[in-house]
Amino acid sequence: MEIESIIKRLIEEHLAEINIKIDTITYQKEENTNVLRIIIDKDPYINVDDCVAATNIISPIIDKEDIINDTYVLDVCSKTKGGDK
Repeated sequence: MEIESIIKRLIEEHLAEINIKIDTITYQKEENTNVLRIIIDKDPYINVDDCVAATNIISPIIDKEDIINDTYVLDVCSKTKGGDK
């Protein structure tokens, strides 16, 4: 099973409790840094507080499950680009 699928399975239900949906999860190397990017969505839109709340849910789950063996950066961001609603 791909790492993205495992992470989605572990966090999806917890994010749903705060009405956040997962749009995309990617784990890839960007300029010599491993990046776990989780793009989230919510009606009517995602704000900074939503990204912080999602990060606070996601980070301890991933750490506890010890899924990723390498050093990485967790990037939780919104599906929409700045100003789009």
